[in-house]
Amino acid sequence: MDKLQRNERIGILMKLLTDSPGKIFTLGNFMEITGSAKSTISEDIDIIQDILDKFDLGMIVSIPGASGGIRYIPSISSEKADSVTRILCEELSKKERILPGGFVYMLDVIYNPVKTENIGRIFTRQFYKKDVDYVITVETKGIPLAFATARFLNVPLIIVRHNNEATDGASVNINYVSGSKKKLQTMVLSLKALKRNSKLLFIDDFMKGGGTAKGIMELAKEFECEVAGIGVLIKTAVPDKKLVDDYFSILTLDTVDEEKGIINISPSK
Repeated sequence: MDKLQRNERIGILMKLLTDSPGKIFTLGNFMEITGSAKSTISEDIDIIQDILDKFDLGMIVSIPGASGGIRYIPSISSEKADSVTRILCEELSKKERILPGGFVYMLDVIYNPVKTENIGRIFTRQFYKKDVDYVITVETKGIPLAFATARFLNVPLIIVRHNNEATDGASVNINYVSGSKKKLQTMVLSLKALKRNSKLLFIDDFMKGGGTAKGIMELAKEFECEVAGIGVLIKTAVPDKKLVDDYFSILTLDTVDEEKGIINISPSK
């Protein structure tokens, strides 16, 4: 291979990193691919980090130790996160989103790839230091948000269902009580879905009483696993006391007034 110019090396390294977010690369990997010295690769990585910082594209995280290296985290700056959150508030506060019963229509947001990617970046910035082994969610509306987050963290996605499927094989079933309606519901997860003693990140679209999150924590115990983080797109202001204490929400839904056609939704503190 002919000797690569710096701009060629940086283009290759940037492509490799951004195509595999969360994956750990050693400097040796890059040395072998580009045929360059370790010191040269280190300088190239510094330049890449400057580019990422300048255009708010994420960050390079160093992993210490003999098996360490670097990985690309497609995070988001505080300023960009604030902008994304403000736009979400504006879109979700439109009166035409009010559904009978005081619900808010938001499927178009959840299933929009660009919006979902930005939301996934916010969750990634919040939780990447947890070093989780899996992202877990419950069918169905939380799946796009959880998938984006799992991709950025480079971990598998696990989807908990409410009913058994023949293709699951042997499963663990638990009953849990929803935090808002106090209704008994069921969670089902295949025994093959999780490795024991894993760390989980629960991502969902909505939290009212926190019953689903509490159920996920109980389900995790059946697999001898730990829920290391809980992230939701929207929480309700009422009830203030949820069934779980340690969670992160992007938005807070204060009120929905069907008669007046008003939705009060704001960034979470």
